[in-house]
Amino acid sequence: MRIPRIHLDQPLRTGNVVLLPEQAGEHVARVLRLERGHPLILFNGDGREYEATLASLGKHAVSAEIGDAHLVDRESPLDITLAQGVARGEKMDWILQKATELGVARIVPLVTERTEVKLDEERAERRVAHWRSVVAGACEQSGRTRLPEIGRPLRIDRWLGDLGEHPALRLALLPEGDVRLRQIPQVENGILLCVGPEGGFSGNDVAQLRQAGFHGLRLGPRILRTETAGLAAIAAWQAVAGDW
Repeated sequence: MRIPRIHLDQPLRTGNVVLLPEQAGEHVARVLRLERGHPLILFNGDGREYEATLASLGKHAVSAEIGDAHLVDRESPLDITLAQGVARGEKMDWILQKATELGVARIVPLVTERTEVKLDEERAERRVAHWRSVVAGACEQSGRTRLPEIGRPLRIDRWLGDLGEHPALRLALLPEGDVRLRQIPQVENGILLCVGPEGGFSGNDVAQLRQAGFHGLRLGPRILRTETAGLAAIAAWQAVAGDW
């Protein structure tokens, strides 16, 4: 029997009845055609899964009663931060979705010299809200109980300046990079993986990354697209040193 997993951005407590998000309620009631009493799994990012049952299926609202909570750890042992140059449209959604499935701990949307997406204050707020919904959906599908952190887009110089003495291994994906994955020693303090947008990093971006202590990582002889490169590197790390 299929048990839907649903993310709610609110506190969850055993015995409480909660309204499901509109889209989730529509899905269980109109698409899956579930009936009252059907089991659900709810989570809010605190590391627990909450058993629940459908309590009511109204025309405009669907509710669930929360049962027992269980701590669930499906997080990767690799602490990976993906700093991703903001890509256009659905490419960015794809990157966020797959990076979440692959187990990244946090995602930093970067604005570089060649970033083509222009976001004013209002558009940035809407875009971040959309990105967080994409990440939540990927957690529903993949079984994660903790959502990767994702913040507002940052200019690359601002982000590098805020890193300070962060001890993580610093790598930027560069076609001309001089480091290969097999040359990287065991990582103990996390990974900062920086990926450029569609046009790649500019010379000025690369200079700033180098000055901030980033090494150029090369993934073979072929140039990968922005929506491929970071995911390929993360998947390789998971296979070599993660939980695959």
